[in-house]
Amino acid sequence: MKPKRQEKILEIISTRNIETQEDLITALRNEGFNATQATASRDIRQLKLVKVLDNGVYKYVAPKGEIDNSGTYNHALFSSITEIKYALNNVVIKTNPGLAQAVAAGIDTLHDIEILGCVAGDDCIILVSKSEEASKNITNKILKLAEK
Repeated sequence: MKPKRQEKILEIISTRNIETQEDLITALRNEGFNATQATASRDIRQLKLVKVLDNGVYKYVAPKGEIDNSGTYNHALFSSITEIKYALNNVVIKTNPGLAQAVAAGIDTLHDIEILGCVAGDDCIILVSKSEEASKNITNKILKLAEK
């Protein structure tokens, strides 16, 4: 239940402006999760969510920078990948609906020099790498992250 709830939290904060823990609790309850203030607080801490100022409003966002490859954030994010394939210097990553942008943000935080960039829709990411060999390496790296 916890990984699904935390996955939902990442989806919620990537698609809505969540300003307070109470906003998060309400959003989780609307999605069918029984959440308390203590649960929300613990999830925010474990996912290492931060508040940033966006258009004059503070909101929760997933952390920028290097992510802990063994952490809950990483696991919740990368476990939402349903398929990954590469061809030439492109990698196509399919995710659960609504999570592609959160996964792409997680990929961006890896700061892999072989990745030229990625674009995410609702449930699909197109990643462009430097070469076919780089695409193979990136695919294997992401598969390993999804296993943890």
